[in-house]
Amino acid sequence: MHYTIQQIADALGAECQGDTSLVIERAAEPADAKASDLAMAMSPKYAEALSGGAAKAAVLWEGADWQALGLAAAIFVPRPRMAMAGITAMLDRGQGVEPGIHPSAVIDPTAEVGEDAAIGPLAVIGARARIGKGAVIGSHCVIGMDASIGDNATLREMVSIGARAQIGDRFIAQPGARIGGDGFSFVTPEVSGVENVRKTMGDQGDARAQCWLRIHSLGAVEIGDDVEVGANCTVDNGTIRNTCIGNGSKLDNLVHVGHNTRVGQDCLLCGQTGVSGSVEIGNNVVLGGQTGVVDNIFIGDGVIAGGGTKILSNVPAGRVIMGYPGIKMETHTDIYKAQRRLPRMARDVEALKKAVFKQPSSD
Repeated sequence: MHYTIQQIADALGAECQGDTSLVIERAAEPADAKASDLAMAMSPKYAEALSGGAAKAAVLWEGADWQALGLAAAIFVPRPRMAMAGITAMLDRGQGVEPGIHPSAVIDPTAEVGEDAAIGPLAVIGARARIGKGAVIGSHCVIGMDASIGDNATLREMVSIGARAQIGDRFIAQPGARIGGDGFSFVTPEVSGVENVRKTMGDQGDARAQCWLRIHSLGAVEIGDDVEVGANCTVDNGTIRNTCIGNGSKLDNLVHVGHNTRVGQDCLLCGQTGVSGSVEIGNNVVLGGQTGVVDNIFIGDGVIAGGGTKILSNVPAGRVIMGYPGIKMETHTDIYKAQRRLPRMARDVEALKKAVFKQPSSD
């Protein structure tokens, strides 16, 4: 892909100076940039590497002296990461799935494949499935019967979409994502030790050992528009109702969403987060990496959980939490500071005990 500096600046709505007709082939780190590259130097800390490199053009911080840096052209951006979103979208060369349907793909005759869709090698598309216009289905993907995938979706290699899943437009699934596996739902013929522990918070009672009986998943998965799921991410079917992911939400690699859970709009679930079944997550919620969420609770709109948080109870809207169990971040920080002082306090108490017990008896 080739763009001029002017074209890139116009797409970003950014200011540019110098020879704006320079043609750019790719983006690069300042130290590695070649003459045909656009150096991504959006902070003054990159100035030295930029001056010593071969780049003729760069994306710079506002107010930078591009001529002193030896450049022929520059683009100035006030919000670097926002600029990164636009530039990387323009220069993304994709993953190489050829247009059309590969001869080795297996497509049920009742399936509907939209105009300009690309189906990669060894993909399997089930009965009555619908693939939207411009969708890209990578190699070894499996789309279950009666599933629907919206327009301009992209499924990387080895993604599986379960039967009856309903997925919106511009969906992105990274390699190995699994949408629509059965929920982890089992029951014992009689009250189990686990059920007693949940009631008593510690005592199994006299429950006997029993076998686990499977509760089947009759629901499916429902995903809105502009959702992205990471590599090896898993979203389970609902038991009766559908498991839902709202518009604009993004799930990182190795995220698990349990059966019946509903994730709101524009949420971020970071790597290795695990959400149990029947959780209600509001809009604009951020769960940091390795967050764990217990089942049958709600998390209100705008909640932010720091990495490693274990959420064991309902969280009101707007709260920022951290820790195990998850509590207000400032409270957790105070507790952590107090814990670090404990050894010193113990030494002080020991010294006080010695001082008190060595005192001579008074008359």
